[in-house]
Amino acid sequence: MSLGQPWGVVVEVLKHEMAHQYVHEVMGHTEEAPHGPAFRDLCLRLGIDGSAAGLPHAREHGEERIVERVGRLLALAESPNVHEAEAAASAAQRLMLKYNIDLRADAGARGYAFAHVGRPTGRVTESERVLAMLLGRHFFVEVIWVPVYRALEGKRGSVLELCGSPANLAMAEYVHAYLTRTAEQLWQEHRRSVRLRSNRDRRTYLAGVMSGFAEKLSRQAVTHKEQGLVWIKDADLDEYFRRRHPHIRHVRYAGQRKNDAYVHGREAGRRIVLRKGIAGATASRGHLLPR
Repeated sequence: MSLGQPWGVVVEVLKHEMAHQYVHEVMGHTEEAPHGPAFRDLCLRLGIDGSAAGLPHAREHGEERIVERVGRLLALAESPNVHEAEAAASAAQRLMLKYNIDLRADAGARGYAFAHVGRPTGRVTESERVLAMLLGRHFFVEVIWVPVYRALEGKRGSVLELCGSPANLAMAEYVHAYLTRTAEQLWQEHRRSVRLRSNRDRRTYLAGVMSGFAEKLSRQAVTHKEQGLVWIKDADLDEYFRRRHPHIRHVRYAGQRKNDAYVHGREAGRRIVLRKGIAGATASRGHLLPR
């Protein structure tokens, strides 16, 4: 395995091979095929990727269609008319909400997978924590920060893991990449407009951007609720998440100081509209939209 592979891939492959060893040496299924029933049951029980290699990213045909429809709506959000753009982006989110409400009624209709998003970092900033929170609250995925080893740097760190259906993972990965890139662009524009010479307030501004966008999503959620669209947490997803992470620790953090940079960032975040993919927004996997 290449040294350049993400640590999550390394760990998942190790767990996969250890599951093979356990089935063979502990359970005693020496005559069964390598990926036979005993192996699959063990992987299901422990939340291990039982496929042949790497992190799962395949989608079912039905989920491909819903992702394509969302992609078309986000393409409409390119409209220079701010009201049309807002309506298209809101329709995309409403479509995902209705899709999840309808699918929830069909127990076992989907499988679950996971993905690591963003770069592993030694310190999780407030903007990254707020981004993780809004993904878990509004995009039908479970989120958790998991420890990783940054092999090329020889240092420990953390990376954000998402758990959910493949279609929801595709959307959440896209939103994570889009907001991360957009927030950085907004900071550079703000820095030029007020003629700042340093990046001293960068993290504070980015935290404001993510908080402002989270407030916008919360207002939209209230509107959807008034329309009778209420999504109840997926118990099957929660079970999958708990199998992968049986020991979860909750940590409280102090927020950034709320100075002028935070206020400007929050105002900018409230104006963000999810649009068609930007170059590099979905890293190398390109889940949501065609290149």
